[in-house]
Amino acid sequence: MFKTIFNKMTSVFIAITIFSFSVGGVLLYYFLGRSVVGDMAATLTSTAENLNTSLSIYRENWPGDINAALKDPLISNNLISYSQNTGSIIWIVDKDGRLIKSAYYKTWDFMTNTPLIQFNKFIYESGRTLLPETQMYKKVMTGNYDIVEEKGDFYGMFADTGKTWLTIETPIKYKDSAGKSIVEGAIFIHAPIPQILEARSGVFRFFIIAVIVALLISITLVYFAASRITKPLNKIAGAARVIARGDFAQKIEINSKDEVGELARSFNNMAAELQNHEETRREFIANVSHELRTPMTSIRGFVEGILDGTVPENKINTYLAIVRDEISRMSRMVNDLLDLSKMEAGELKLVFKKVNLNELIRRCIIRLENLFEKKNLYVDVSFEEEVLNVSADPDAIERVVTNLLHNAVKFTPLGGQITVRTYTQKNKAYVSVKDNGVGIAEEDLALIWKRFYKTDKSRSEDKKGTGLGLAIVKSLMNEHKQDVWAISQVGKGTEFIFTLDRINVE
Repeated sequence: MFKTIFNKMTSVFIAITIFSFSVGGVLLYYFLGRSVVGDMAATLTSTAENLNTSLSIYRENWPGDINAALKDPLISNNLISYSQNTGSIIWIVDKDGRLIKSAYYKTWDFMTNTPLIQFNKFIYESGRTLLPETQMYKKVMTGNYDIVEEKGDFYGMFADTGKTWLTIETPIKYKDSAGKSIVEGAIFIHAPIPQILEARSGVFRFFIIAVIVALLISITLVYFAASRITKPLNKIAGAARVIARGDFAQKIEINSKDEVGELARSFNNMAAELQNHEETRREFIANVSHELRTPMTSIRGFVEGILDGTVPENKINTYLAIVRDEISRMSRMVNDLLDLSKMEAGELKLVFKKVNLNELIRRCIIRLENLFEKKNLYVDVSFEEEVLNVSADPDAIERVVTNLLHNAVKFTPLGGQITVRTYTQKNKAYVSVKDNGVGIAEEDLALIWKRFYKTDKSRSEDKKGTGLGLAIVKSLMNEHKQDVWAISQVGKGTEFIFTLDRINVE
């Protein structure tokens, strides 16, 4: 059931929605009841305090006990008025639990046909009406509490009504001649609160209905939202299966601007890169096959000619020398390919040292002096500074300079000129190797760093080359985290420039 993103998203969204609404509903139910009952408790408490204040004023101004105060018409009328205004039952009880005065706004609920109070639950003794249990008035009569609040059926007195009652109790006190506070009775105010609870239940029922409607709408919306997300993901998964079978031309048409659209664009870029890599791999295999097949065919022909006697004896050494050169060329190409593979796999470990770049270039030029003399080339060397120290791997940079010089020799005509110079800008050292050969077309400049890439036949006239020199140069400079580039004009020559980090810069 939960194997697909769609099912997971839908299930999680529904679970979160149900949980959120459930928590909200419980809090609403709790706080609604608490708020409304709290308002009612505040009203009854205020009523009890007002009534108690009236009794206290009477006791202070007129002699007599609480019974005398309750016989006053003003207090008696206030008692009835308070009962009517709050819809409550009010008792005035003395310290022994005797009901002295009462006011009943209602004694019967005609809607449910039930009494609000059963008078036969009182105890009648010697003409007195007493509360049936001492625990009903024991707490408030201690005088330790100004207000006592109770909810329920008040110890069974209102059990027959089937409703919940709120009772507010407050002690009636006076001060004797010694100034001591004496409790002589208490005020009890009772009010039924089922209508409040029923209202709360009604609100909660509407809330449940709203939750169900919202849940249905949410499920519909999440269905479409999840579909919009999972549909392109399914497209990407399908395209990935096609690519896994080797069809790298697969593309996904998703135009959304969100993360899924970005994933689709990245997937298309990946597919394009894989296609490029596949084309490069095929081209590489074809180039290697071609580069190996040509010398191997030549070697086979010469060897067979020598073995079957078709080669004159005075030519054998010449042909064997050619075979030796071809084998050397193949060996160099294999070694170059292995070196490139190590560079691309990150297995080449450079050892950075302080290197005098000018001295390194001098050694490279001296080592290739025979090549320059064979083509009668003039080499112009120009150093901006006598000593130019850089941070580099000396073996790697020596190979870079040698490859660039070999490349310049290869494409510079007889009697031409090669210019080598170094110069600085801020903390960078620049090396330039320039020839006045055939040049490179602008559209080919970005491609010359590829393995075995050849711009035209004239640039591949030197059969001793491996076609990997510039690819190695590019990889070595990348390993140094430096730049290398070419500037060229057809018929005027080519200039290669690379950078290195200077050291001991003042």
